[in-house]
Amino acid sequence: MSEQTISDRAGKGPLIYRQSIWTRVTHWLWAICLFFLLLSGLQIFNAHPALYIGQQSGFEFDNAVLEIGAVNTDAGARGQTTLFGQTFDTTGVLGMSGPAEQPQFTAFPGAVTIPSYRDLATGRVVHFFFGWVFVFTMFVWFLASFINGHIRRDIVPLGDDLKGVPKDVADHARLRFHHGRSYGPLQKLSYFGVFFILFPLIVLTGLTMSPGMNSIAPFLLDIFGGRQTARTIHFVVMVLLVGFFIIHIAMVLAAGPLNELRSMITGWYRASPGTPASGGDKP
Repeated sequence: MSEQTISDRAGKGPLIYRQSIWTRVTHWLWAICLFFLLLSGLQIFNAHPALYIGQQSGFEFDNAVLEIGAVNTDAGARGQTTLFGQTFDTTGVLGMSGPAEQPQFTAFPGAVTIPSYRDLATGRVVHFFFGWVFVFTMFVWFLASFINGHIRRDIVPLGDDLKGVPKDVADHARLRFHHGRSYGPLQKLSYFGVFFILFPLIVLTGLTMSPGMNSIAPFLLDIFGGRQTARTIHFVVMVLLVGFFIIHIAMVLAAGPLNELRSMITGWYRASPGTPASGGDKP
């Protein structure tokens, strides 16, 4: 009797080898890198907590799209965030945080920065180190995934995947998950967006902000509309990646965390009943 028949009769689908060693190692390296990049990036942002559109910035320019700081009011100091000209009181979260007797006047509080105190130099060292680890990991993933067919099979959405998006959206809304040999339409679209749009964007905009890279590839400044615009895009992509991470964790918890974790640790994944125990390309 086949493993699939036994599993289906037991109410379980077959165990399939779904994630290659390359996918698993790069997945966890990215998780580590993005953690340190985010927190050290917020440390760097705190040195000048404003974002602009254009080539230049300064007191004589009025091109800021985001500003986070503290202001004096009749009620005392308050944290304030201005986004596209709209001002919000963000005391306790952004601009001013910490206990009332010893407030912290930084855009992002020390609890979410590396280091937790003001230290731009250390923040930059940490950011650049994990930035290059991130780039190397991305190169390894692309090369391995191209060779073993992971990109073609699981990442690039095809016509049938696009047609299946409405049904997949409805299934996710009802928390009905199909555990198959490959990713579903929404997974393919989201991973394609992350790997082929967000990851390249955050790397290229990071390089655009580097004066040393500007001498090697000055065209990056033209592509992204200047160093300040690149910095703004870099920040926005970071926010989108944080949003993706939150949704990703929520879906892992909803779809079965033990099965998903096993897949990303050992490579073996419990598929839905009726899924072929073998077939198709190997991961």
